[in-house]
Amino acid sequence: QIQVVESGGGSVQAGGSLRLSCVVSGYTYDTYCLAWFRQAAGKEREGVAALDSEGNARYAGSVKDRFTISKDNAENTLSLQMNSLKPEDTAMYYCAADQCEKIPWGAGDAQTPPDHSLYNYWGQGTQVTVSS
Repeated sequence: QIQVVESGGGSVQAGGSLRLSCVVSGYTYDTYCLAWFRQAAGKEREGVAALDSEGNARYAGSVKDRFTISKDNAENTLSLQMNSLKPEDTAMYYCAADQCEKIPWGAGDAQTPPDHSLYNYWGQGTQVTVSS
């Protein structure tokens, strides 16, 4: 059974940094694609960053050049380094996973993360709060 567990959230002042981690277990790591999503209060869940089937990173425009997604195959860990945080980054952050071949990487915008509906395995979320 696939399990997804996030950690690393917290509170920080604007301009600060946080690093989120996600440990995924229960599958052969290289066959699954991973991503980070977030959901602010009263808003829809949105893609933050994702790794495609070739390991290339995709970012939402609002976080590009500030956030970096990476994975450590040996540790089965996905990370999100968040720098220059802004109050509008405040949200619950979720790690998601699904089989790479189930996601239509060739469709839509090749620069942004896929829609959240394409991922079936989710963590419980970790809260990030950025104060001004």
